[in-house]
Amino acid sequence: MILIKKFKFDAAHNLIHYHGKCERLHGHTYGLVIKISGEPDKEDMVIDFTELKAIVKENVLDILDHAYINDIIEQPTAENIAVWIWNKLYTKLKRDNCSYMK
Repeated sequence: MILIKKFKFDAAHNLIHYHGKCERLHGHTYGLVIKISGEPDKEDMVIDFTELKAIVKENVLDILDHAYINDIIEQPTAENIAVWIWNKLYTKLKRDNCSYMK
């Protein structure tokens, strides 16, 4: 079973040592998609959505929403932001009944 939950946050950033329009301060509405695959547990859930939303809020949204991302991630490319989010969430969302997370 695959569960998908989508989140959004707004933030500003600029790319350092990049020559193009993204070197200037600008903002985005970012989309974050969490996919978790696994077998339902004894409560018939792969993960409790209330818990999932709380974990994402505390570890990602409360930090990045309406923030200047350069203060948090040195070179905030989409790739580096994705790695930062993965590192924040992986251990907190890992469950014995989950086979993968994206």
